[in-house]
Amino acid sequence: MGQRLTHDLIVVGAGPAGASAAMEACKAGLHVALIDKATFPRDKLCGGGITGRALGHIEAVFGPLPADLLHPCGQVRMVAGAQEICALTDPRTPSMTMRLALDGYLRGRAIAAGADDFCGNRMADLDLGRGVVRLADGQQVSAPIIIGADGVNSHVARQLYGRAHDPARVGFALEAEVSGPSSQTMELDLSAAPWGYGWDFPKASGRTLGIGGLAVHNADLKPRFMAWLRAKGIDPDTVTIKGHHLPFGEFREAPGKDHVLLAGDAAGLVDPITGEGIGWAIRSGQLAGQAAHAALRMAAPNRAFALYQASMSDVLRELRRARVLSKLVYHPFMQHRFLAVLARSTRLQSRYMSLMAGQMDYADVHLGRVLRIGFRILTGRGG
Repeated sequence: MGQRLTHDLIVVGAGPAGASAAMEACKAGLHVALIDKATFPRDKLCGGGITGRALGHIEAVFGPLPADLLHPCGQVRMVAGAQEICALTDPRTPSMTMRLALDGYLRGRAIAAGADDFCGNRMADLDLGRGVVRLADGQQVSAPIIIGADGVNSHVARQLYGRAHDPARVGFALEAEVSGPSSQTMELDLSAAPWGYGWDFPKASGRTLGIGGLAVHNADLKPRFMAWLRAKGIDPDTVTIKGHHLPFGEFREAPGKDHVLLAGDAAGLVDPITGEGIGWAIRSGQLAGQAAHAALRMAAPNRAFALYQASMSDVLRELRRARVLSKLVYHPFMQHRFLAVLARSTRLQSRYMSLMAGQMDYADVHLGRVLRIGFRILTGRGG
């Protein structure tokens, strides 16, 4: 048997959610084990958009990001194939980042704050009941509380629920990095895939292009993506195409149990309208770390989930509202009507930008407003 190491908290997964949980717990004085099968820096399929909301959550945990991690954008174009819906020049347009650099930086900050680094070491066994992780190198790590921040295919979630996600409700995306000149315009193609969208995001040395949507409605996603790339003048044979599941609107109403908490993609915390998950990953990691600290101060580790669930109520309400509104945006019957209204309504365009900037919540899109928008969509009226 390998060396046995005892901690206050085990965080499984060192991406944004895990790094945030570890950072917050370390700031509170906890002895944290940060475990990830990957050696950092490691790449991650993701458009890399950092909304104003996400940036606020990052700064609350880690402070201001180094400027070289962010590529500024000043314009967002929304299109439906070759048709432009609108082009908005707005300082609230999200910035872009490369996950290779961002995730490496956030993890490094958590390690510098005091988290014990077990990255690059695969889990050989996980015993949630006893709070013990056995690593591939023989070491055993134990703690009274475990946070699962290990992504959409979460091993922690599989132990809790029997599966990480519902195949009928999860999303799937394909993405490619294209080198070349950059720009400051991000593009969203709202008709690129059924119940999904496409993105063309500028980076410092090129672009990130991808399309994604609900997997059950996109069995032909690969040929669709290749045709979409060709339409943009890119030969698919010249780029590396990567695929990954996304918890596209399938968040868990109860992200954990007793002394086990789920954060980020492991809990399905992705906005079903924008597809943005970094902000909710950071926020949920922060709240999970705080709940772990509070439960240990009470000498009641099994209270951790109840504390976490209570603190997550605003996040879950936002995702419920977004899930309802996504039916207007992506439903095949409603979508082309919605896009026609969006093209005419500067008010609706401004609200979209306010949502991305964090200046407006889905709660501000109250029921009466949703009904009015729905009526305009059905009748083809703008305003």
